[in-house]
Amino acid sequence: MDIKKLAFSINTVILLMVFGLAGFFYLAHATFLVWFSIPTALVYIVSYVLIKKDLLHVYVRLVYFWLTLYMSITTICLGYRFGFHLYCLSMIPIIFYTEYMAEKFGRKSIKHRFVCAAIVTCYLLSTGYSSYVGTIYHTDDKIAGIFWVFNSCTVLFFLIFYSSVMLRLVADSEKKLTDIAHTDRLTGLYNRHFMATKLEAANSNEDEKFLAMVDIDFFKKINDTYGHNAGDFILTNVASTIKEICPDSEISRWGGEEFLILTEGNAEKDGIRLLERLRSTIENKEFIFEDNRIKVTITAGIAASHQNASVDKWIDEADENLYYGKNNGRNLVILNRDNVKKSN
Repeated sequence: MDIKKLAFSINTVILLMVFGLAGFFYLAHATFLVWFSIPTALVYIVSYVLIKKDLLHVYVRLVYFWLTLYMSITTICLGYRFGFHLYCLSMIPIIFYTEYMAEKFGRKSIKHRFVCAAIVTCYLLSTGYSSYVGTIYHTDDKIAGIFWVFNSCTVLFFLIFYSSVMLRLVADSEKKLTDIAHTDRLTGLYNRHFMATKLEAANSNEDEKFLAMVDIDFFKKINDTYGHNAGDFILTNVASTIKEICPDSEISRWGGEEFLILTEGNAEKDGIRLLERLRSTIENKEFIFEDNRIKVTITAGIAASHQNASVDKWIDEADENLYYGKNNGRNLVILNRDNVKKSN
C-alpha cells in the first residue's frame, strides 16, 4: 500500500468538502464560518506540500489539530444538530488506525493518548456550549436535519473506509508472519517444521505419491574451499533449480544441504524420471561465484508412500536410500538399492 497516495486522496476529499461547506455557510449567512473556510482551505493546500515532501507525521498532526478546531467552531456557531461534532468522535478510532500504520511503515508516531484527550475535551466544550448557551447562527430545522444526515454518512464512510484499510493491513501482516514462520529464509523454500505438517496431510490420503531426499555432494568441501558465502550461493541456486524442475511438488530445505521433495505420482515411473532430470540439470549447470566455477552434483533417495506406514518411516526410507547413494559413489538417484544405476 502506498501511504502517500492514500494521504493525498484523503486530503483531496477533505479539501473539496471545505469548499462545499463554505458555499453553504455563505447561503446561510454564517459570515464568520465563510471567512474561517479560507485558512482552512489553505491548511489543506499546504498539506499537499507536506505529503509530497514525505512529512506525513507533520501532516497528520496538522490535520488532527485543524479538524478538531474546525469542528469545534462549527458546532459552537451552528449547534450539535448539524452533526459536525461527530467528526471529532470519528477521529479517535482513526487516530489508532493511523498509529498502527505509522508503526507498520516505519513512520514517526504521534502521542495518540494526548491527542485523543484533546479531541474529547474540545468535543465536550463545543457541544456543551451550544447546548447551554445556544448557537451563534440560527438556521432552519430542515437544513439542520439534512446536514445531520450528510455529516453522519460522511463520518460512517470514513470509519468504514479506515476499518477496511486496517483489516487489509492486519491480514497482510498476518500473511507475512505466516510466510516467515513457514519459509526458510535463505532459499525461500518451506522449512522443516512446515514440511512436516505437509507430510502428515499427504500421508492421510490414499493418492499415490513419493518422497525424495536430496543432498548436495561434498558441500562441506565447497564451504571450506570457497567460503560460506559460496555455500549459500550454491544452496539458493540449487533450491531455484529444484523449484524449476519440480514445479508441482512440495519442496523444503530439510536441514543444512538437504532438501525434501514431495510429489504425487508413481515412485518408479515418475520419481526416477523426475529426479534423474534434476540430477542431470544440476550436474551440467554452471555455478559461478566470484569468478570461481564450482562443480555441483546431488544424490537423491526416493521412497514411495505406503498405506499404514508412518511419516517417520517414510522419511527414514528416503534417507536410507540417500545415504546408500552417498556411500556408493554419489551423483546417484536411488529407489531400489538392489538395482543401482549410476548416471555420470
